[in-house]
Amino acid sequence: MQDEMQDGMQVNSRRVRLQKLLAERGVCSRRQGEEWIRAGRVRVNGVVVTELGTKVDPAADRVEVDGRPLPPASASYVYVMLNKPPLVLTTWHDPRGRPTVRHLVEAQRPDLPRLFPVGRLDWDSEGLLLLTNDGELAFRLMHPRYEVAKTYRVTVGSPVSDRELARLAQGVELEDGPTRPAKVERKGEREFLLTIREGRNRQVRRMCQAIGHEVVRLVRVAEGPLRLGHLPSGRLRLLTPREVAALRRAVQLGETGSRRE
Repeated sequence: MQDEMQDGMQVNSRRVRLQKLLAERGVCSRRQGEEWIRAGRVRVNGVVVTELGTKVDPAADRVEVDGRPLPPASASYVYVMLNKPPLVLTTWHDPRGRPTVRHLVEAQRPDLPRLFPVGRLDWDSEGLLLLTNDGELAFRLMHPRYEVAKTYRVTVGSPVSDRELARLAQGVELEDGPTRPAKVERKGEREFLLTIREGRNRQVRRMCQAIGHEVVRLVRVAEGPLRLGHLPSGRLRLLTPREVAALRRAVQLGETGSRRE
């Protein structure tokens, strides 16, 4: 199938990996694009592609997702910070009709294009969530190679000792392996800041369980150079050009050029 696909595509130096093109056109993150390709949702020149190594020429090849052609190259990227409240899903669409971040975005800024969340916050977690249509930036922010720090304000159900916090800082053993060293700063008898550079499923909650504590509130207050600040729960704002530039530097990307911030 791969040979047939390449025969049907023009060969030139502009060819890019299919999942990268999906991200560049703002329809998904690169990681989500890989999932769509594996699921058989993407066609190139009328042929279903399931191989992640497939390269395409954006100028010559016809790419479709679920039967719909890709949008043209965007004239602008959008970067939004949302203070996600609890009991809201970090997704753009939920087949069960539960509240999603899309509802919050469209209620406040219906003029914005479709955005996708960078990473996720659990249903019962809250705080800083970045949404964008810049697929390459999103991919790098989520990739472990770039070690983007995330800071959480953690409240547990019972007093936590200095020894227990030291265990978190050193790393604890989880069922999927030991955690890397973390930064911990006490804020109260039951509250502390925890900074990690990993992104495992429900990692902070599981780390706290490993030292004998249940999390009763979890708020992400920082990601890379971004700070949640005093943004009210459920509200959003556009990132400033300076914040966008700092994010891009954090993941070794150049300037955005003509793309709107």
